[in-house]
Amino acid sequence: MQNNSKKIYANPVFVTLCALFCCALWGSATPFIKLGYEMILPVRNTSSTILFAGVRFLFAGILTVLIYSIGRKRFLRPKASNWGRICMVASFQTVIQYIFFYVGLANTTGVKGTIISGSSAFFAIFVSSLIFHMEKLTVKKVVACLIGFAGIVAVNLKGLDFNMNFFGDAFVLFSAVSLAVSSTLMKIYSNHEDPVIISGYQFMIGGLFMIVVGFIAGGAIVIDSVAALAVLAYLSMLSAVAYALWGILLKYNPVSKVTIFSFMTPVCGVILSKIMLAESSDVSILNIMVALVLVCIGIFMLNYNKKASNK
Repeated sequence: MQNNSKKIYANPVFVTLCALFCCALWGSATPFIKLGYEMILPVRNTSSTILFAGVRFLFAGILTVLIYSIGRKRFLRPKASNWGRICMVASFQTVIQYIFFYVGLANTTGVKGTIISGSSAFFAIFVSSLIFHMEKLTVKKVVACLIGFAGIVAVNLKGLDFNMNFFGDAFVLFSAVSLAVSSTLMKIYSNHEDPVIISGYQFMIGGLFMIVVGFIAGGAIVIDSVAALAVLAYLSMLSAVAYALWGILLKYNPVSKVTIFSFMTPVCGVILSKIMLAESSDVSILNIMVALVLVCIGIFMLNYNKKASNK
């Protein structure tokens, strides 16, 4: 059964389609979060934003456990010995990453935030290679990442400046590092626990912590319309589906071969924001096309296996 699962989840076509689906979902979060800010936050401040994120991730965790429990016809719960591992993933994936990201994004531009957060694929490969020694760091991997990262820069070229500040740019960078660590931890811990279970429960733990932090800091949210509820439900659903599926891909594939696809997330975000939000209309079609080409080259370069292609 394990071999059959590995054969399916490690299939290059399956990995590509699932990873791109995850990136499209995460990319769609950008315009929906902005809609959520307008509908749900009575006052736009850091504490309310953290509270909003906490509610979203708590619901995402509940949805993950419920949906997959129904699908598998049994209630999913972690082994007692794995609660520490789940809390560790929750710390890096949900709490540290998003608190640094939201505080950082409030103190930098959207363009710079997108580019800096896109560096998480670099860090994921470095962390898995140099710290946990899960795979070799090769020139091919570094070059593929550089090409993919160039795609993110290309799609955000307009409006980019090089002034750096600690509570803005550095915080977004810390967020990217935290995401990279969480991807590697998910890969390691999936040997001990179902990645879907890790995903669901780490969202609930991280979401509850952020709700407490948001409330203590004076945050407030208001959900007083069907539209606001629909936005929150969609954001929770996309997190539940995308991260659980991403965790499964990490379990059966090298970290580098999965995380390289994350360069598509900001590109998808720009495309969907351009369609849904008037503020993103200044991004040119040419920039988007150049970005897509560069990211696709990086993905192909890292995943292309000459020996396999000659069989």
